[in-house]
Amino acid sequence: WGVVEYMVFEHIYQSILDENNTSDVTPEQIRDGWLTHIKHEEQNYLWVSNETALHLMIDGLLPPATSLPENNKHYDQIDAQLTTEIFGLFAPARPDVAVKMAHLPIRTTAYQEAEWIAEFYVVMHSMASRVDPQLSRREQVMWLAQQARKRLPNESFPAKMYDFIKKEYENNPDKDNWEQTRDRLHRRHTGVTTDGYNYRSWFDAGINFGASLISLFYGEADFRRTVQIGALCGWDSDNPTATWGGLLGFMLGRKGVEAAFPDKNLSGLYNISRTRVGFPDRTPNQPGDDTFELMATRGIHVIDRVVIEEMGGGVDLERGVWCIPGADTEVQRASGPSQ
Repeated sequence: WGVVEYMVFEHIYQSILDENNTSDVTPEQIRDGWLTHIKHEEQNYLWVSNETALHLMIDGLLPPATSLPENNKHYDQIDAQLTTEIFGLFAPARPDVAVKMAHLPIRTTAYQEAEWIAEFYVVMHSMASRVDPQLSRREQVMWLAQQARKRLPNESFPAKMYDFIKKEYENNPDKDNWEQTRDRLHRRHTGVTTDGYNYRSWFDAGINFGASLISLFYGEADFRRTVQIGALCGWDSDNPTATWGGLLGFMLGRKGVEAAFPDKNLSGLYNISRTRVGFPDRTPNQPGDDTFELMATRGIHVIDRVVIEEMGGGVDLERGVWCIPGADTEVQRASGPSQ
């Protein structure tokens, strides 16, 4: 169900940007989007921080107050780390713009360490448009992770967790033995506070960040292997697999994903009406549903607006490219918990 939650929130946020012709969402637009497209009384397919935030908005509270610990005790459990990566894709090659756009969506459900973890993924998705095509796919993924690491405050537990797992991976002569690192991560945080983090539940932002890094490093940019390791790591294992499936899928493209599953006929239909409501009919034979092709087309329009309005760039329709000023912008480290 984490995968369901991951995709539908990306869809909701894209719809908010598209319908309001904006690049920066407001607290009111987030509230209206959530309350329009998420069921209130029936099964809402939300969990922990996301579900708490929904009820807080129903009661009249707006983001970012919906993520503050005094209002949402689950601010670091099933939070924004699986719902906001798309803002990185909306701001290609500009992590500063991506983090700015993602700020309120992240702060709808995540705070402090969970907030920085979500930004880590946003940065990776933004920088994916800047990878050196001469590098191997594995080298590209490792470079993206290194860039996103710059966003994490050095004294935070996500930064120290990243450094620990990366060192474990680099020092492990058997790159197939990812279980060794998984087990050491488990012992490092279960029943003991290490680097400021003590495992509470299988849906913690912290433990799932660690699991995602294990699958990313040991998966070495192989789509199937990365997803396999993410699923087998345990904890809330569908979340890291959804994150890396999205990132690697973006880097590989449709043909690359199809090549990873040559024996499968991959569907292009997105059955969003299964869990969400209030979207226009886009597919004649499946009212309320969508297709990945239509979603991508609308996403391109969002990026066009971001490039022009947020970056001061341009869109060259004849050549089919974006002209992005400041495409060499460095990733800035988060200074601490925002208010």
